[in-house]
Amino acid sequence: MTQPPGLVDPTRPDYVCRLNKPIYGLKQSPRAWYMALKDHLVQTGFTNSLADTSLFVYCRDSVLLYVLVYVDDIIVTGNRPELVTSVETSLATRFSIKDPCDIHYFLGIEVTRTNNGLHLMQRKYIVDLLTKTHMFEAKPVSTPMPTSPKLTLHSGKALDNAKEYRMVVGSLQYISITRPDIAYAVNKLSLYMHKPTDDHWQAAKRVLRYLAGTLTHGVYFRSDSPFSLHGFSDADWGGDIDDYTSTNAYVIYLGKNPISWSSKKLKGVARSSTEAEYRAVATTAAEIRWICSLLTELGLIQRQPPGVYCDNVGANYLCANPLFHSRMKHIALDYHFIREQVQSGILRVSYVSTHDQLADMLTKPLPRSHFQLSRNKLGVIPLPPS
Repeated sequence: MTQPPGLVDPTRPDYVCRLNKPIYGLKQSPRAWYMALKDHLVQTGFTNSLADTSLFVYCRDSVLLYVLVYVDDIIVTGNRPELVTSVETSLATRFSIKDPCDIHYFLGIEVTRTNNGLHLMQRKYIVDLLTKTHMFEAKPVSTPMPTSPKLTLHSGKALDNAKEYRMVVGSLQYISITRPDIAYAVNKLSLYMHKPTDDHWQAAKRVLRYLAGTLTHGVYFRSDSPFSLHGFSDADWGGDIDDYTSTNAYVIYLGKNPISWSSKKLKGVARSSTEAEYRAVATTAAEIRWICSLLTELGLIQRQPPGVYCDNVGANYLCANPLFHSRMKHIALDYHFIREQVQSGILRVSYVSTHDQLADMLTKPLPRSHFQLSRNKLGVIPLPPS
């Protein structure tokens, strides 16, 4: 390798160094690789996305090409198959790549094409996890978490070795990428990573038993879905019995397809259900703003303003009426940005019945019948027949 800047031998500037360690293992190698790939794509006409630096977009006239990068795993797609092939050829001339093929497995996610859409699941990843934890032959259950009793910080006896618990919960966090139906359970189990007990371990094993019975479930993206953006926002006020904080959740749809979801514990205690729901709506609005900016960079324009559906009347009034603030003065100003969006017409906040709240399963454990109905509405279905 050439002598690095600042360490060039003035008496022998043309000499080279012998590399004793592969550059792939150096700390600066990921950035060096990313910059080399970025320079090549920019030179070929692509633009680096501002919303996601791992995305490169080519949008000119009616041509749309996208390159998504995760270290050395790359997805190339677009609306012109012949141009997609030319991009792959261009990459092959500059870098050493494997023979390109139609996507079927990417970062542990199995991609299955059907006549009506695309199905994403993590069956192989789940099977490997169940085998590793000796839970593959376990009896399946119909829900990932029971409605009672509730898990607490001090319930049960502390584990002597928490390594396996942390490994399982970390794996479940990755599985939730395609499984929003376990998002709440994973969020709850993650709260006890610092000091898990045997009760927490039994709850983690129940999630594994649930996954054992739903190996082929995953999100399904329908090709005939309308191009409209909307989200469902919900909060479980004071649901954590340890510190009485709320669990905020949202699920965002592009037409019929779920594209983003979250189940997260709220920082600080909400003084009312309206406050908890209002904060959840603000979090959903922030995620929708990011998705809108990403869609704009992809060359996809929304014809109508996106909407957020909330099942709390007070939160709906608070979003639309700036004078309704006498009992909400303590809320941080960064949550009130949603008012500007509603008043300017770039966002709609509407009321939805609790029975039609699709984010409900992301804030609390549900009974079996209610859970399975919500799971189907959420868009988590088994692999369709080929």
